[in-house]
Amino acid sequence: MAATMRYTTQLGAGLGLVDETKTLLDLWTPGMSPSRLHQAALESGDFPTVSARRLRNIIVESFAPRYLVSDGAPARHLKTLSRVLPTADLSQLMLIFTSRANPILGDFIRQVYWVRYGAGDTSLTNEDARAFVERAIDDGKMLKRWSEKTVSRVSGYLTGCCADYGLLEPGAKRSRRILPFRIAAPVAAYLAYDLHLAGIGDNTLLSHADWALFGLGREDVLAELKRLSLQGLLIVQAAGDVIRISWTHPTQEALCDVLTQG
Repeated sequence: MAATMRYTTQLGAGLGLVDETKTLLDLWTPGMSPSRLHQAALESGDFPTVSARRLRNIIVESFAPRYLVSDGAPARHLKTLSRVLPTADLSQLMLIFTSRANPILGDFIRQVYWVRYGAGDTSLTNEDARAFVERAIDDGKMLKRWSEKTVSRVSGYLTGCCADYGLLEPGAKRSRRILPFRIAAPVAAYLAYDLHLAGIGDNTLLSHADWALFGLGREDVLAELKRLSLQGLLIVQAAGDVIRISWTHPTQEALCDVLTQG
């Protein structure tokens, strides 16, 4: 799981890649390997300014680890949802999968972004990201110590990725404004079912680290699930600290079909 994975520099292959991911999802079909997707992308003409080598790196080092895990389930689901969800909602789903593939990003958001947000700060800088990376090195979260140049690059990757996913203002800046960021209802539904179908129990599910990407604690998650219950997506029963959830859709595919129908 992400919590035990070492931090890497893999974000350097591509930050949020929101538009590129949407295009690749259009081209990808179930069962398509990264090499076949690369060929299809080259032949499509959809990436006229991207070199063949760069495109291969995007697919092999970014798209595949994020969306082609679990037999391509994330790609299948996002391909379905991309037909109807606004880009802002779709990018929140991308954030979840990117953070799972790159634990350094998820931990930065949980440990730095939301702490600064909660403290009422209005901006986040590359120096804040650098301090986080340097602490991680001291804590032994990398396989080996990173050079000063690598630390500087990865610090920029972290803030740049947050900007791509809507947590920070966009643009090539060393200091960025912190933007309001709230989980969208379809994203909350998808994440809840994703965790449930992974075998996580109802009570444990409420405290899963993925919710913290959106600044949500246990009580916040419970409130989100209760809102989803009003839409008939699930049924929540709460008695003290014991939570019981009745899941109204048997598979993630069934949920995605419902979400595409509005």
